[in-house]
Amino acid sequence: MAFELRPVEAAFLDTAPWRWVNTAEIVVPAAKVFSAFEDGESWPVWFKGIKKVTWTSPKPFGVGTTRTVVLDTLTVKEHFFRWEPGRRLSFYMTHITLPLVQALAEDYLLEDTPSGGCRFTYTVAAQPTLGARVLGPALRWNFGRMFAGAARALPGYMATRG
Repeated sequence: MAFELRPVEAAFLDTAPWRWVNTAEIVVPAAKVFSAFEDGESWPVWFKGIKKVTWTSPKPFGVGTTRTVVLDTLTVKEHFFRWEPGRRLSFYMTHITLPLVQALAEDYLLEDTPSGGCRFTYTVAAQPTLGARVLGPALRWNFGRMFAGAARALPGYMATRG
């Protein structure tokens, strides 16, 4: 069974009750990192907890693109509301198989640096359900650990991918 989540806009990334922001320096240019984001096969390699990514919209991807992501414990459907090739993408979840959040959005920002690499800023924002708020600190900590782990793992993955 999938639970429907409410759509959000970019402002939610700054105003949500739960927020996580992680940054990482990556040794390859933003355009190369962005191409890895478009590759569904790469996500399970660097983002621990993701088992499978299936794009449910045809290429070329852009605003309005959708995908399904299977994680260790749940499955989510996502809708991309921002798509700036080589620089940024953002999505909100439309459905989730466990009622943990009422809304959740993620933002992936890449900024080229003078060294020839890029800075990755990964922001996740969520409005928890009542049940998730009851689980509060433990659930927040677990989410935070997963998101921070992804931000730490991406630079290593990109260094090997080149």
